[in-house]
Amino acid sequence: MSRTITVGLDGSSESRAAAEWAAREAKLRGLALKLVHVWQPVPEPMAQAPLLGAETHQHWTERIPREAAAGLRLRHPGVEVSTEQCSGHAAEALCSAAKESALLVLGSRGMSGVGGFLVGSVGQAVLAHAELPVVLVRAGEQAADEHEMDPTGIPSAAAPYRPVVLGMDTGRPDEGLIEFALDAAARRATSLRVVHGWNPPPYYAYGLSADPGFHETLARSEATDLAEVLRPWRQKYPDVEVLEESRYGSPALHLIDASRTASLVVVGRRVRRNPFGAHIGPVTHAVLHHATAPVAVVPHD
Repeated sequence: MSRTITVGLDGSSESRAAAEWAAREAKLRGLALKLVHVWQPVPEPMAQAPLLGAETHQHWTERIPREAAAGLRLRHPGVEVSTEQCSGHAAEALCSAAKESALLVLGSRGMSGVGGFLVGSVGQAVLAHAELPVVLVRAGEQAADEHEMDPTGIPSAAAPYRPVVLGMDTGRPDEGLIEFALDAAARRATSLRVVHGWNPPPYYAYGLSADPGFHETLARSEATDLAEVLRPWRQKYPDVEVLEESRYGSPALHLIDASRTASLVVVGRRVRRNPFGAHIGPVTHAVLHHATAPVAVVPHD
C-alpha cells in the first residue's frame, strides 16, 4: 500500500491551495506528502540573457518547493514532507512521479462568479491519463470550507466535516469508486451522500408511453437499484451514514448542486484504451468545471 500523497507545485496560488489540502489529507490518512515541481530547461537564447541565466532559473525553481515544504511542516506538524524536482512535459512528469502514490493532488484556477474550476491543459492531460485518483483543488480553498458552520454561524475547521458526495451510475457501479468515497467519509467522520441522476428512456421522452404512472414506476425502480448497489457497503461501513438520492434529471447538475454543501465530491472516470486516446466523460467534465468543493476523480475499468 502506498505511503505517499503527491501534489504538483508550481508556486501559483492554486498549487499552494492544493498543497495545503494534500497536507490535511495526508494527516487524515497517516501518509507522507511529496511536493513535485516540474521545470523545463531554459532555452539557449534565454539562458544567455544577463537577467535570466540557466543557473538563476534553476535557483528559483529549487526555491519554490523548498520554501513550500518548510511552511507545510510548520503548519502541519507530524506530516512528513519531501520534495522532488523533475524536468520535461508537466503532465507526463507528474503522472510518473505519482505512480506509486495513493493520490495525486493538483490545483485549479477558480472561475469568476459562483465558484467552480478552470482546468488547464496540464490538469486535463493528467486527469485523462493518470492511473490513480486525482484530486482537483480550487485556488482560495480553505480548511474551513470543508466544514459545517460553528454554533455562531462562522465557518470553522473545528466544526464537523460536511458530507462527502459520490456520483453513482447504478448501471455500471465500480467497487473501487464506492470504497474510495466511503473511506473518505469514514476518515472525516461524516456522512456519504450518494447522488444518482437518471433520465427516462428515449421512447418515453417522445410520448410513446401511455401509462401516466410510468414515471413513478421508473423512479421507484431507479431508487431500488441504487439501494441494492449500496446494501453490502452499508454493512462494510456501518459507522458511515449513507444518504441515497435517486433524482430525475441531469446527473451532472445534481452533483454540482450537491457540491455546494460537500467537503469532497467523488466521481469516476472510465479507463478506455483505444486508438483515439483517453478522455474524461461528460458528467465528470461538467463537475470538474463547476463544482464548488474539491473533486476526486477515480479511474476504473
